[in-house]
Amino acid sequence: MYIYIYIYNMCVESIFLSFLRCLQVKVFGTRVRVDSVAKVAELEVNKIAAHKINVFINRQLIYNYPEQLFADKGIMAIEHADFEGIERLALVLGGEIVSTFDTPEQVKLGSCDLIEEVMVGEDRMLRFSGVPIGEACTIVIRGSTQQILDEAERSIHDALSVLVTHVKDLLTVAGAGASEVLMSTAVIFESQKVAGKESLAVEAFARALAQLPTYICDNAGLDSADIISKLRAAHSAGNHSMGIDIENGKPGDVVKMGIIESLTVKMCMISSAAEAAEQK
Repeated sequence: MYIYIYIYNMCVESIFLSFLRCLQVKVFGTRVRVDSVAKVAELEVNKIAAHKINVFINRQLIYNYPEQLFADKGIMAIEHADFEGIERLALVLGGEIVSTFDTPEQVKLGSCDLIEEVMVGEDRMLRFSGVPIGEACTIVIRGSTQQILDEAERSIHDALSVLVTHVKDLLTVAGAGASEVLMSTAVIFESQKVAGKESLAVEAFARALAQLPTYICDNAGLDSADIISKLRAAHSAGNHSMGIDIENGKPGDVVKMGIIESLTVKMCMISSAAEAAEQK
C-alpha cells in the first residue's frame, strides 16, 4: 500500500478556537456566535480530506469528534507527534510541515509503504517503513538499569559523532594502534634534534604515544609485550599499515582489514590528552 501523508503542526480544534477569538477582536468587541463548533470542525476536516490523503499526522491532540470524522473518510489520524517527532517524520517521509488547509496544490505530501504499531517492552510505538528518504531514524535502547541505558546512549552518541565528523572530513588514518606506533617513531626521531632538557619532554611524549597500542592489547586480553615488539619490528621494516589484529592476536594490515579512524578525531584526541598532561 502506498500511503500519502499530510503532516500538520497544529490541532484542528485549536485552529477553530483561535479563529473565534479573532472574530471577537475584529468586530469591535462584539460577540459572534456560530451554530455549532462541530460545523467548523467538519469544515476543517473536509479541507484536509481534499488533499487526497489517507494518513494525517498532528503535532498535538486530536479530539474525539475530528478523529471520528477522519475515520469516516478513511483517514488514519495520528496525534501527539510533538515538535521533534514531526520534524523527523518530515525528513524521512519527504513531506512538508504545513499550517494551512487552503492550498492543497502547494503542499508536498510525504509517503511510505507501511505504518504499523509495534510493542517495544511495555510501550506501543508506530513504525514507518519503506520511507523514500533515509535522513532520520530511531534507535531503541533497552537495559536492565538506568546506568546501563545512560552508558549505551553515550556510546551510541560518541559513535554517531565520529561518523558525522568523518562525513564532514573524509581524511582518515590507519587504526588499531598503527598510527600511534608511527607517530611515536617519528617523535623519537625528532627528539634527537632537540637539545637540552626539552628533549626529555619530547621523548616522554613519544613513550606516551607508544603506550596506546599496549592498552589495546591489554583490553583485548592479549600478550602486549610480544605483539608490540612484533609491531615495532614491522614498522621498522617499512610496513606502516601494520596494527593490532585482535581477532587473531597478532599484528596485521589494518588497511586491508578496513580498520580506519577519522583524522580529525585522532588529532583532537591527541591534542586533548596533551593539554590534560600539561595541566598536571
